[in-house]
This record gives sequence, C-alpha cells and structure tokens, in this order.
Amino acid sequence: MRPAASGTGPVTTKRPKDRKDRIALAGAELFCERGYHRVSVDEVAAVVGISGPAVYRHFPNKYAILVHATREVVGALLAATVEPRASTTEGVLDELLSTVAGVVVSKRRVAGLYQWEGRYLAPEHRREFAATLSTLVGRLAGPLRELRPELTAGQAELLVNGALSAFGSVTTYRPAATGTDTAQLLTRVAWTLLRADAPQPPPPQQRAEPDTAPVRPASRRELLLIEAIRLFHRHGYHAVAVEDIGRAAGMQASSVYRHFPSKADLLAAAYYRAADRLAGTTIAAIAEASDPADALRRVVQAYVDYAFGQSDLVAVYLAENNNLPDDDRHQLRGAQRLHVEEWVRLVGTVRPDLPAADARVLVHAALNVVTDIGRLGRFDRTEGYDAQTARLALAVLWA
Repeated sequence: MRPAASGTGPVTTKRPKDRKDRIALAGAELFCERGYHRVSVDEVAAVVGISGPAVYRHFPNKYAILVHATREVVGALLAATVEPRASTTEGVLDELLSTVAGVVVSKRRVAGLYQWEGRYLAPEHRREFAATLSTLVGRLAGPLRELRPELTAGQAELLVNGALSAFGSVTTYRPAATGTDTAQLLTRVAWTLLRADAPQPPPPQQRAEPDTAPVRPASRRELLLIEAIRLFHRHGYHAVAVEDIGRAAGMQASSVYRHFPSKADLLAAAYYRAADRLAGTTIAAIAEASDPADALRRVVQAYVDYAFGQSDLVAVYLAENNNLPDDDRHQLRGAQRLHVEEWVRLVGTVRPDLPAADARVLVHAALNVVTDIGRLGRFDRTEGYDAQTARLALAVLWA
C-alpha cells in the first residue's frame, strides 16, 4: 500500500492481471540462461519486481513455473499454426515455416526451455509436451507429404524435425545482425531440409542388444568418467549422486573422491574430454583435405562420426554447460566458440559472398541438425544413417 496523497484515503496498488505470465517469462529466461537448478524463486521474483512470497500466490513451487513456462512456449507455436491462410499446399507450408521461424526467433531467450531443461519435467509432463510437439510436427508433415508423396510418414516427420531443429539452433547462441533477416534465413534452411533426400530412421527392433557385457577399462578413473557421463546423460546432472556413480563403477563413494574431488570435477573432466576430442577430429579432418570444399565435407563428416560414436558424451556436452564450475564454464565456452568459428571460416571460404553473420547462423543450424537427427535415429549407423545425416548438415551449410 502506497502512502495516501494529501486529502485522500489510502491508495492500493493493483496487482497486474498478467503477473502470472510475467513470473513464468522471468523464470523461463533465467532457467535457459543459468539452468533450472541454479535459479531460486527469490531470483525470479526479483526480476519481476516482487517479493518471493508473492510468487507463491501464483505458483506453488519453482517446478510449477517450469511447467507453466514450457506450456507457454509450446502453446505459442501451436496457436500461431492453427489456420494457415495460403491457398496452395506449398504456400501453406511456406506460411507455417515462416510463422514458426518468426515465433522461435522472437522468443529465442525462452524457446530452448523444453529442449534443455525439459529433462527435469516429471514423466507425465514430458508425455504432455511430447504430444504437443507431435501435433506441431503433424501440421508441417501433412502438407510436406502432399508436396512429396514419395516420402513415408517417418521420413516426412524426420525432415520436419530437422527443420524445427534448425529453428531451435537460434536459442543456443546470441545471433548478431545478419545480412539476411534471421527468421528468413532459417526458413530458407528449413526448405532446404524439406526438399532433401530423406533418411529413414532405423526401426526400434533393428538395434540388437549385445550378447556380452561391454569391456570395462582397467583404469578406475576412466571407468568412473564413463559411468558419470552415461548417468548424466540418462538422468541429468542434478539427479545423479556421487554414490550412484560409484555404484555403477562397482566401488564405494569414498573411492570416487580419490580420483575426483567432487561431482562437478567429474562433469568438468567430461567437458574437457569432449572439447579435446572435438578439436582433434576437426584439425585432422582439415589436415587431410585437398581444398576448402573438401575440408568442409570432411569436418561435417568428422562431427557426425564423433556425435554417433560418442553420443552420451556429446549429449552431456550440449546439455550440462550451466552446471560447470564458473572458471571451467568460461574456458570451455571459449573452446566451443572456437569450434564454431572454425566452421564459419570454412563456410566463408567456400561461399565468399555469404556474410559472416549468416554463415554463423547456418553453422549453428547444421550442428543442431546433426545432434537432433542423430538422436531421432538413436545414432544408429545402419544402412548409412550417419552418412545421410552428414548430407543433411551439408545441405544446411549451402542453404
């Protein structure tokens, strides 16, 4: 309650009608920027300009903010794609792609919420959002199959998911001003993917379980790192305890601390391993190339081989950045930027008329497509699925 003006009674400040949405937006931005577990309700409240207890008038806990914010993001995409106005199938698809690209770019600070923080949702909410995203994919896959009747339903959905992945790449970095409007450029990328030769994801039963247990390394430190990466990928960093890692490696928690001072040091070790291997494969690919175009092809294929061969490590490398100790996070983000800039340099050499900022958009889109399309196919190399994924990534770079 504010002090009364002279000669009047007390003045009550009205609560804004959209305060709940403001809280959810502030929470989404903080979750995407710093990670769900590193954000408190009080910090969300401070952004909105209210007290922590005031948040609880709208949400019972922080998790409810995450659920509401994720619904808002996905709901915005569904609302924008309900009734396209174009009269032709190609026009409908172009309108849908442009609309989705525009929504994602305008909401880029929160649009990655489901992709990166969705692993902290309860199973029922994961199913809810998976169903919602399936609806969105269906709205795009329908007109695509009308344009390309030779595609199976699975191929059409995979290409649409590739297009959505390209859109989502804008949430992973801060785009500078581009020579082409970012939403327009990403729409062009999406069309490139939808017109490409479509790989067929291997059926679930195609990947057989091995008859024998995998060979375990003799080094206990190496074994701990392998099991930590596997558990971080499967459950998320915060859901895994040091005791869980020790148990998976067949040792007591006290033995873990002989090799790693903390769980955070295990995560940092995984990141340094990923960064070193990625840099090594990139350097080797460039060294073996005959010209810049060949270097670009080799670098893309090397990244695909790396993502398919080290899928657990790559998933952790992409998802858990916010949980690194501050010094390690700063250093490793620098390594990630150097990797992207190496691709941007190659793309600029091969396509000298392309603005560097546009090349950077294409590079991020291609990297995202590799990991997302690979994941949809469970990183299975059967029948050249990895090579097909590499061709899609190259198509993006030439969009």
